[in-house]
Amino acid sequence: MTAPAKGNPASYFPSIETRYGRPVQDWIDLINTSPLTKHMELVAWLKTEHGLGHGHANALVAHTLANRT
Repeated sequence: MTAPAKGNPASYFPSIETRYGRPVQDWIDLINTSPLTKHMELVAWLKTEHGLGHGHANALVAHTLANRT
């Protein structure tokens, strides 16, 4: 398996799972069920309500929003 390129939001996923003890899919599901829709609103919400760091929150939101249909 090829490692994700640096700067790719998914490259943060292993450290997110290690640091916060939850699978990335849990975070994606949480973002998808949030009534918030704007990127920075979601980032701020993850930081304040769930204790994520800015880079991790940003990576999760960027990945989730990019993969919405």
